[in-house]
Amino acid sequence: MLLLSLAALGLSAHAADSRDIQPIRLVVPFGAGGVADLTARVVGKAMSSQLNQPVIVDNRPGAGGVVAGTMVASAAPDGLTLLLMSNGTAVSEGLFQKLPFDTRKDFAPVSLLGYFDIAIVVPEKSPLRSLADLVAAAKARPGALNIGTVNIGSTQHLAATLFKSRAGIEAQVVPFNGTPAVVTALRSGQIDAGVEILSPVMPQITGKALRVLAVMGEKRNPALPDVPTAAEGAGLKGFDVRSWNALAAPAKTPRERIDRLNRAVRAALASPEVQQQLATLNVQPRAGSPEELATLLDSEIHRWSGVIAAAGIPRQ
Repeated sequence: MLLLSLAALGLSAHAADSRDIQPIRLVVPFGAGGVADLTARVVGKAMSSQLNQPVIVDNRPGAGGVVAGTMVASAAPDGLTLLLMSNGTAVSEGLFQKLPFDTRKDFAPVSLLGYFDIAIVVPEKSPLRSLADLVAAAKARPGALNIGTVNIGSTQHLAATLFKSRAGIEAQVVPFNGTPAVVTALRSGQIDAGVEILSPVMPQITGKALRVLAVMGEKRNPALPDVPTAAEGAGLKGFDVRSWNALAAPAKTPRERIDRLNRAVRAALASPEVQQQLATLNVQPRAGSPEELATLLDSEIHRWSGVIAAAGIPRQ
């Protein structure tokens, strides 16, 4: 009987440990090659080394992150399936009439990964030399200024909408199907300004095709220390709009599994090599506790739902 009990205990321990050598699937709600995808790959690789366990990125774009979210929400809560969350996850709560999951209840936060800046850019030849110039031009000719962003309901689109409201200006926010289309419209003079994630337009900035008037976060971007924040450039106290990425697991994932993953994230983001790789993407690494991520997610859902409602953007 004693031998049988010891064997059973050994079998149970082996079963529990087997999860620690199975691959972890990191579901990314964006296509390959973008900032979020590359961030997931950099951090996932470093986490794999920490965990001695493969982390495999699974790109599942579509429906504003709903496809990826549904996959993870319905996955087994064993710590082997993760979702790359973003502010887009929070936006979806206010943008869709009904989601197949509850963003607050169906996911277990693991950790924030980092922030990346959104910039207000103009063509290099633009007469608008500062954000104050842009605001003054919009107030001089209400409704005449055109600000390009990617799709309606995107973080960039909502950031431009919120900026208009906070700056007290009337301007047209013109949606385009992707960053290349926004850049083309800027360079051809079809639009006066653009609001876009900094990383994909950096080549246009360094190549002197576009100029940055401001970044929309709370601090100046390390790569552009001379560029003011929107709060500085337009006197918008407390204005802080950034994109972010984070990791979450299915709800009911055991806390010890969440803590193990959180430790791996913290160690990965503390690595100088990872920090260097993320810096090339203009991502500012920032780990945090599961509770801090839950607070951030709740705050972002509340903020963007309010912006969507105030702007009269139809729910999908």
